[in-house]
Amino acid sequence: MYKLIVLTDPDHADGFGLAGVDVVVAESPEDARRKLSGLIDDDESGIVAVNEAFMADIDERTQQKINQTYRPIVISLPIREKLATDEDHRAYLSRLIRRAIGFDITLRRG
Repeated sequence: MYKLIVLTDPDHADGFGLAGVDVVVAESPEDARRKLSGLIDDDESGIVAVNEAFMADIDERTQQKINQTYRPIVISLPIREKLATDEDHRAYLSRLIRRAIGFDITLRRG
């Protein structure tokens, strides 16, 4: 049976672990690249959700490997450290919605 695995930083690992997800902790983007390559080659990996900050630093070779394999499915997991202002919240949510449904939605306070 395939597993859902989350590759994230130490600050967010406990939350995913408490939710019952298998978690792989990476201390740095370089560490994340090494661990992601191992997870891609692991026969038990079904879906690998990678912290968005780590996905931004994936090298081209690893990205090609992700694109050429049918399993595991590698997805970017949007995790924000802190949102300073209300405007940041709206922009962030708008970006997530646009990525999920393919349309821009204007978020306004009611």
